[in-house]
Amino acid sequence: MIDITSGTVLLAERENIELRTADGLTLVGELAMPLGRPPKATLVTLHPLPTAGGFMDSHVLRKASWRLPELADLAVLRFNTRGTASPRGTSEGSFEEGVGERLDLDAAMRFVAERGLPNPWLLGWSFGTELALKYGLQHPIAGAILLSPPLHRATDDEVAAWAGAVPELVVIVPELDDYLQPAEAAQRFASVPRAKMIPVEGGRHLWVGEKQVRRVLDEIVAAVGTAATPLPGEVAEERVDPRR
Repeated sequence: MIDITSGTVLLAERENIELRTADGLTLVGELAMPLGRPPKATLVTLHPLPTAGGFMDSHVLRKASWRLPELADLAVLRFNTRGTASPRGTSEGSFEEGVGERLDLDAAMRFVAERGLPNPWLLGWSFGTELALKYGLQHPIAGAILLSPPLHRATDDEVAAWAGAVPELVVIVPELDDYLQPAEAAQRFASVPRAKMIPVEGGRHLWVGEKQVRRVLDEIVAAVGTAATPLPGEVAEERVDPRR
């Protein structure tokens, strides 16, 4: 057995993909799938603010793609929103403050439907939570998981729209967040009493450190329900991707 560390990449079928938006842009991304078996559910990830360094390879989303296909039978779709660059490449277009990005989410969900990927959940982090809140209910999703929601762009009405909706809403709020801490988050999401609020003691907006990453990944998997949590901290060596 070997320990899972910050750099551990577990087995998965990984494919570089492109998404085409309704306004003619090509977005770059990656799909990671369980190796040799179908996924039980799908995470459509929405990255932090690109003008502040967020992209599809932001560490929590990258580690979700490295671990969760093998540990939790999840498909993980990551992509750069318009105008965003990462080691995978640069998506066409330019940042549009969460407005034009609606079409980016549309393109991702169209890809999910075309591939027949099951039980899609939105996984937004920071800026990505704004896209999930604003536009998620326009799509057939099982739920949305919000990491460190700042609620800068999503309006009160857009939040309240989730109150009577079918998809689940899970809100993971770091105790020491720079923008929205648990007490204020409880107030801002009071219009959605069915939302599951998860305050994380000692957590920070960027979830830096392996301890915080493991807590977040556990909460994601617990919400989606495809594997028991807490996830293992070690695996057999044959479950590690030999190409990485």
